[in-house]
Amino acid sequence: MLVEKVRIDKWLWAVRMFKTRSLASDACNAGRVKINGTAVKPAHHVKIGETIHIQKGQEKKILVVSQLIQQRVGAPIAQTCYIDQSPPPLVVPKADSAFHLLPTAYRDKGTGRPTKRQRREIDGLHQKSLDDVDFEWHEDEESEDDHDESNNIATKDKKSHFSLFFDDDDDDDE
Repeated sequence: MLVEKVRIDKWLWAVRMFKTRSLASDACNAGRVKINGTAVKPAHHVKIGETIHIQKGQEKKILVVSQLIQQRVGAPIAQTCYIDQSPPPLVVPKADSAFHLLPTAYRDKGTGRPTKRQRREIDGLHQKSLDDVDFEWHEDEESEDDHDESNNIATKDKKSHFSLFFDDDDDDDE
């Protein structure tokens, strides 16, 4: 069935870029669908040879229209209606920060709540892992006023605040 003109939202739905026509329409209204670099409304008519840029979350699609259809068709037929020029998907590294490198404690199902001794062993496992990771701590430059007795309280507070997050067992080392 040859068609001369088709709405962009209907064509995107027909070639299975969106699950529903209303989702395609919403994407057009939000400016996430562009034809030849210009954001279009859902009622814009598509022509053969136009380049369509679609932004769906982190995924970017670039399609060149090769055939116009109005009815939703199966995936193999839908893929013949456009030429996909999309860039390859981005590969995201698995460990974004040092905290992803920490081992997790594994307990068998049905073993119940850990005892106090087991909990300390689990915490020790995490503490050893944190010791392996290099943390940088930058403090302001010390002035001569920092050596007074009145300012030692503030310095101790800073250190204890830092120890709350990283050194729970070393409070007596101060």
